[in-house]
Amino acid sequence: MYGEIEYQGEKIYFPQPGARLPVRLRDGGVTWVTWGRRKDEATGKFPNGGWARLNSIKSGKWKPWHPRPVLIAADQFMEKDHDNQSHWIELDKRMVIQGLLAERDKETRVYVVTINTPPEYAWIHDRWPRLVRLKDQ
Repeated sequence: MYGEIEYQGEKIYFPQPGARLPVRLRDGGVTWVTWGRRKDEATGKFPNGGWARLNSIKSGKWKPWHPRPVLIAADQFMEKDHDNQSHWIELDKRMVIQGLLAERDKETRVYVVTINTPPEYAWIHDRWPRLVRLKDQ
């Protein structure tokens, strides 16, 4: 799964070393948290990748990392199709991406929670970020 998120004009691409995502705070602000773990990172405290399937969270796979749900602020996200073509999906201002905050030894990482792709986008990819409507919007 390829991934890129844009927030306030900044594009964050998962393969970038040290890529961080904007996690929404209760007061509406954001804090930047390291996005997942890349295979070439020296430490192995966290699972490889930047995504967490919703069904794997529900089945308990993430319990060792004390998972907490968070909201990732984004204006749009990008997925690549089977021909490696990029497709940007703009989000309604009332929508955010569901994230999972993982913790190990006082370090945290954020993972994008994924679900099956909505039928109208199934031709792009078989996994899709879980989108959530903000309650206060």
